[in-house]
This record gives sequence, structure tokens and C-alpha cells, in this order.
Amino acid sequence: MQQIYIADLHLSEHNPRLTRGFLDLLAHYQQQPTALYILGDWFNVWLSDHDPRAWLMPIVAALRAFTATGNPVYFLVGNRDFLLGESFLARFGGVLLNEPYRYQFDQLTLRLEHGDALCTDDAAYQRFKRIIRFAPIRWILTQLPFRLKLKLAHYARRKSMQRQQQMHYQPFDVNADAVAAALDGVDLLIHGHTHRPTQERHGAKMRIVLGDWHIKHDQGCAKILLISSRHQIELKDWLF
Repeated sequence: MQQIYIADLHLSEHNPRLTRGFLDLLAHYQQQPTALYILGDWFNVWLSDHDPRAWLMPIVAALRAFTATGNPVYFLVGNRDFLLGESFLARFGGVLLNEPYRYQFDQLTLRLEHGDALCTDDAAYQRFKRIIRFAPIRWILTQLPFRLKLKLAHYARRKSMQRQQQMHYQPFDVNADAVAAALDGVDLLIHGHTHRPTQERHGAKMRIVLGDWHIKHDQGCAKILLISSRHQIELKDWLF
């Protein structure tokens, strides 16, 4: 069974073109024996596993059709959808992975993660992550009324956009020492988060960074990873 890895789709009701690109991907690989791995930031923001909004319904239906053919779907959380849990995945038979996730495929040892943990130079974000994912804080967030969570998400998005628009703002990339540590004991490290797709060698090991999904010049595109065997590893364009 071939493996497909994607990340940083940032799906939302405000960008239906990205949703269509994801649905097209599912349809394209549905009749092929394919394991789909989604490595975080699947959604631009995730408020609740019981989100009532109608725009999610076609996504759930397409995932049910995909898994009904015997194709598994695996998900590990990103920084924007860390509240997504097993209740939502159960609607189509998806599996929640703990991060980092290590497993074997065709004599390769792979390590999967979203990628934000590798950006250790961003000290402010790492502090925020420890706070927001502290178990009692997570529980409080899940208990808030949906409308209040929606308002908080809009506020956080505005603050993030303001930060990115600052004159000297530069997004952090991965830390080299963090990457070296993550590659210890594995053959292949796969992650997203940085929106800097690349495929690089570290001696006998390899790090592959998935690309974000975006629209440029009216063309939807993303960098996704297809692994058919240890000798067939392709970081390819997905156009939609």
C-alpha cells in the first residue's frame, strides 16, 4: 500500500477552493490502495469535534468513502488544530497519532511530526504552546460555548496577522540541532509547519518538508509526498 503525506491545508469555510483540492485528492486516490497521513494544520482553526457548521459535511462524507475502500487515514495535530480529537476522527474511521510518531515501512524507519516542535529558536511560541496544551487549559477550552470559541479564534487570527505584517517579521525555520536529534534512530523525518518544502540529505538519512496548500495566480497547489517503496520517494506537486 502506498503512503501519501500532506500537511498545512488550513481548510476553512472561507476558502472553498482549498477544500475542493482536498476532496479531489481523496477522489483521485480512493480506488488505489493508499494510506493517507495528515501531519497537522489540516484546518485553519479547530474549535470542537462537534462543530455544527455545514461546510464540514462534504469533507466527512468524502473521508467515509475513502476509508470504506480499505484506505486508512491517520492524523496528528498541528498548532492550529491541536484540539481535534478522536470524536471527529471516529466519524470516518480515522486514527489519531501521538507526536512524534515512529513506524516502519518497507525497511525504513520513519518519524512523523507537525514540525513546530523543531522550531526551538521561537522561544515565545514554544512557551505559548506549553501553556495552551497544558491538560487543564485544554479541558477548559473544550468546555467553552462554541460561539465564544469562535470569537477567541477570530481574535487569535487577527493578532497573528498583525504579527506577520510587522516590518521585520521573519517566520522561524527549524533548528539544526533539533533536526539532528529528531533524525536519531530513524531513516526519514517527515514534517510540515514551516511552509518551506524541501527534500534534503543528512548523510544516509533524509528530511522531507511538506508544502502548504495555497492559491497562486488562480492555481491551487501544494507539495505532497508519495512513498511507494523505500526506493520510490517523491515530493510532488498537487495541483487543483
